[in-house]
Amino acid sequence: MTETMEREIQKIRLLNLLRIFLDDPKADFRPGQRKIIELLLNKREKILLIQRTGWGKSIVYFLTTKILRDQNSGPTLLISPLLALMRNQILATKNIGLRADTINSSNTNQWRQVKENVLANKVDILLISPERLANSDFRKEILLPISNRVGLFVVDEAHCISDWGHDFRPDYRRIVRILQAMPPNVPILATTATANKRVIKDIWTQLGKNLHVFRGHLMREGLCLQNIKISDKACRMAWLVKHLSDIEGSGIIYVLTVKDACRVADWLKMHDIDAHAYYGALNSDERERLESALLNNRVKALVATSALGMGFDKPDISFVIHFQRPGSVVHYYQQVGRAGRAIKKSYGILLEGEEDQDITDYFIKSAFPPRAHIKEALDALEHAEDGLSITEMEREVNCSRTQIRKVMKILETETPSPVSKIEKKYYANPVEYEPDRKKIDALIRIRKEEQAKMAEYMESKQCLMEFLARELDDPHAKKCGQCAFCRGKPLIPETYDNGLVKDALTFLKRIDFILNPRKSWPRDALAEMGWTGIIDHPLRLKPGRALCMWGDAGWGESVRRGKQVDGRYSDSLVDAAVEMVLKRWHPIPFPGWVTCVPSLRHPVLVPDFARRLARRLGLKFVPCIEKVCHTTPQKLMQNSYQQAKNLLSAFRVKSWNGMDGTVLLFDDMVDSRWTLTIIGAMLRESGSGPVFPLALSTTYSK
Repeated sequence: MTETMEREIQKIRLLNLLRIFLDDPKADFRPGQRKIIELLLNKREKILLIQRTGWGKSIVYFLTTKILRDQNSGPTLLISPLLALMRNQILATKNIGLRADTINSSNTNQWRQVKENVLANKVDILLISPERLANSDFRKEILLPISNRVGLFVVDEAHCISDWGHDFRPDYRRIVRILQAMPPNVPILATTATANKRVIKDIWTQLGKNLHVFRGHLMREGLCLQNIKISDKACRMAWLVKHLSDIEGSGIIYVLTVKDACRVADWLKMHDIDAHAYYGALNSDERERLESALLNNRVKALVATSALGMGFDKPDISFVIHFQRPGSVVHYYQQVGRAGRAIKKSYGILLEGEEDQDITDYFIKSAFPPRAHIKEALDALEHAEDGLSITEMEREVNCSRTQIRKVMKILETETPSPVSKIEKKYYANPVEYEPDRKKIDALIRIRKEEQAKMAEYMESKQCLMEFLARELDDPHAKKCGQCAFCRGKPLIPETYDNGLVKDALTFLKRIDFILNPRKSWPRDALAEMGWTGIIDHPLRLKPGRALCMWGDAGWGESVRRGKQVDGRYSDSLVDAAVEMVLKRWHPIPFPGWVTCVPSLRHPVLVPDFARRLARRLGLKFVPCIEKVCHTTPQKLMQNSYQQAKNLLSAFRVKSWNGMDGTVLLFDDMVDSRWTLTIIGAMLRESGSGPVFPLALSTTYSK
């Protein structure tokens, strides 16, 4: 058979597979799809494919895999960044008879069977997260044995490989090392919908100069864009209730924080709109249940953080609404592109709030560990006799556990790396390391510029789709003819009901935050007080309440003003705390007296409020807690060990006749909960009854 005949047969085979995959007997390839498949199959090319969301990038690697497996090639190894994406992809492969499997944090009970199937060549596509590449057992027991027979190597959402990108994942750096261990003729496909020229250059540099770039246009037919500037959160909540039901179909409401995902979803449910919060900390079963509900139009909306984003494939999403402004145009395009993939008309509505700038500023600030934290971590490892685990590092380094993990992840993926990880411990390598400050400063500057560009988009006086496409360096950018600017009028009314605004303000003021009791002491931080291990139940706090989040809509701003401006908390805050205790909380057994956390810096502020609170509740106020020495402000202590150690011997409790009753322990601010935890245990040891903590505001919301 001639080569020409083989290619014709291959084309027929590919078209049949496409129609089976899409369950459409009349389907045909989009321009460029078959060409890229043929280059991977016949030329063993290395390709970076940049195409808009919904174009069909996954079709390319699924059909390529099917043909390669039919030719007895090894399995496809697919690096995929999100569990939601993995679940969608595994379901999609079944139509064409591919067996896809995954090793990730949500299926640990299946790892052994998956490993056996991979090694026995019974898996056609193995999906893994980039973080799995950091696992030495995975590399040794699975990756190394199959490295010489991988049929196709796929990097999905490839912009994550670039630290210039908006979704940088440090473990994507490991991909380069994995490729170096594979035969040079393994075809490679990297895909993304969101990469500008700068990111493309960085991917090209990391994956090799023989990487061929194929780029399509990013314009989205049928996606109608509109920007609505409503700075007040309660007004935006009112707008959602007024207009969401008028939009047919189901969709996604994106928020910037978990806290807002929960409260917006609860607000919509109050108004008979079937909405549910979706965020990364949900367990995998719950996330999968919510994804399925949206896919099958059993809910009106998911109120989601960025955890629901890359690769989530629901072709008929009819709206994507942003409750807050994302930090970059690239990020916005990636999220709004969930809408309208297979329907004629869908909406992308961007709302903007007064809190947006502060939230994105925080994300930018926290993206890169300070040089001091990196130095502290390396110094601690240098002086450790036998390495340090993350928990052990908390004793040596004043960083949060999250920040320590971030520091170690960055160090671990450097080349050469100044640290090594063996099982659960990190060890210092004999490598001189200095953070590339110029690069970090450049990245921060670029992210600030992206933030400013997103603000410019919000005020845009040109076609909104054309604006997005130009910012993504799309050479095919043009006017869409269907956005609010092109049509010269709002697509959806910008009005909201003032009655709903009042209801939203009341709702925000009645959201109490549970203060969960700590259950374990931080190793030996308080050993001098005889407290280690599990906190004994008699010493443990009861679940408490905080009235609001610091500085947030509702009561948060009143708390901030009382502490920072007036120097006294208002009577309205006393009223609100009393209402919370009596009408919503109902602590049992009900407290018989009130005390408070003292401060040497502000000796009047907290006792004054506690005294007024006790009077309104008809309880006795007893300031029986004394602070006996100055301590470093708790907000400067970054992890549990440092926070608890900082309070060692800082307080004293004076016993009094009648203190054996249940006590309400008040503080104005709570974050780590260690101050309340320690004082609560001291009260119990001094003879008090159960201790219920109460705070005006918290930065802790778990």
